[in-house]
Amino acid sequence: MNTIQFSETERRYTIIGILIVFLLSALDQTIVSTAMPRIAADLNGLELYSWVTSAYLLTSTVMVPIWGKLCDLIGRKPVLLASILFFVAGSWLSGLSGEFGDLPLLGNGMTQLVIFRAVQGIGGGGLFTTAFTIIADIYPPDQRARIGGMLGAVFGLASAIGPLIGGYFTDHGTVIWLGYVIAGWRWVFYVNLPLSLLSLFIILFRMPRIGHRAEGRLDIPGALLIVAAVVPMLLALTWGGQKYAWDSAVILGLGAGSAAALIAYVVAERYAADPIVPVSLFRNPVFSTANLAAFLVSMSFMSAIAFLPLFMQLAQGITATASGLLTLPLMAGLMISAIASGPIVARTGAYKTTLVVSLLIMGWGLWLLSRMAPDTSQADLAWRMLVLGVGLGPAQSLFGLIVQNATPAAQRGVVTSASQFFRQIGSTMGVAIFGTILTGYLNSGLSRVMPGMDFNKLHGMGEGAGHATGTLPAALREPIATALTNTFALGIVVVVAALVVTLFIPVVILDEHAGDDALDNLNNAMGTAE
Repeated sequence: MNTIQFSETERRYTIIGILIVFLLSALDQTIVSTAMPRIAADLNGLELYSWVTSAYLLTSTVMVPIWGKLCDLIGRKPVLLASILFFVAGSWLSGLSGEFGDLPLLGNGMTQLVIFRAVQGIGGGGLFTTAFTIIADIYPPDQRARIGGMLGAVFGLASAIGPLIGGYFTDHGTVIWLGYVIAGWRWVFYVNLPLSLLSLFIILFRMPRIGHRAEGRLDIPGALLIVAAVVPMLLALTWGGQKYAWDSAVILGLGAGSAAALIAYVVAERYAADPIVPVSLFRNPVFSTANLAAFLVSMSFMSAIAFLPLFMQLAQGITATASGLLTLPLMAGLMISAIASGPIVARTGAYKTTLVVSLLIMGWGLWLLSRMAPDTSQADLAWRMLVLGVGLGPAQSLFGLIVQNATPAAQRGVVTSASQFFRQIGSTMGVAIFGTILTGYLNSGLSRVMPGMDFNKLHGMGEGAGHATGTLPAALREPIATALTNTFALGIVVVVAALVVTLFIPVVILDEHAGDDALDNLNNAMGTAE
């Protein structure tokens, strides 16, 4: 199936709109974190602190495969417009949370924020997926790598500036307008509005309508089973080791419910006339291996990104703002390698070699982080993070490119959303699993130095000192550093697993017809007719 031909003007406007959308979606995953302590204090909702993030994560992850299927059924443009509208509505309402006191059905300000963040997540889940799908529609495979590199760079930029923007608005954004006080943290949500409306205008009036390529209807039972499988699993990963013990009845029950729903989904989709994610796709070795490798890379990526600030703040006594600035080398490395890998793959087609080299560099970067100590200088820390970022860059887009190129155009929305889905699940599991391991390391090491001390009490010491973690005793910093560097070392194991899986990804030529030919060859080999 040929790629539809578009003029350069249509492509230019479309990619501008998509880059804005992609920036907003990526930014929203990081900008809220630094504002959360102030939000929880203003809305008197500390008990719902984690739910502000979890609500967005749950709805955005669950909606990814559903949006992807809708992309194939009703077209890319309507789905992207709907995603933006959900995102805009969720952002605006999140900024208004608590402004009018307790509301019927919606509860207090913090409960309102949780609900509105869930609405925002519904839109956010469609932004990434639809952006990558549209790029696959309007650019041939050899150019997708270059554009994908740009998106990877945007993701790195958002990850770098998100915490800084969130902190700045929270500390300095409070304004008085016509005698009405607008708290600074509300701009963390309002900042999405003008950019979202700009992208909405560009996409509505300048982006061509990309016709859908699939017939059928949305598989409602399949969608419900996806929700029933994913939501309990994410709740178990979010609450496990934090709110409830891993062996508690709640966590085990959630895990059992998720497993049962997953089994029911697999059985139901084998007989569904138009499944959301066709089970036959998993028989495609490119689809299976590339998504498994992306899943593992996301796990390892989060094991580093989530816990590097802890190392800098707790083990080295660096302030929160300074730790945010010190992550810039990591994001710079990610942006540089993401941008550079695109033209390389576009020119040579050697995506597998590029990924192998990047994973080797990523493993080296994690090894360098595992060798740090409390007295590691900021300059030394910066170049180690730069190496890790260089290794991370190509993986942000190339795994998705591989999957798109090895599957038919009629299923492009489904396979793109599946890739994003596996990456998000990998990130969630990475934070949960490595967080549990880290907590175990910390509690063990701290109790040896100071009997009765654990991570929760350590966190309390930081709060009592006004977050001046530099006041922590030097005796406590050593076990903290050891626990974190041991966690980074475990990330190397996951990278090695991803490297092994990547070596088994079949090589598919980056060609217009590669996806359709790949499926034809797969069907012939298996004697099936999909």
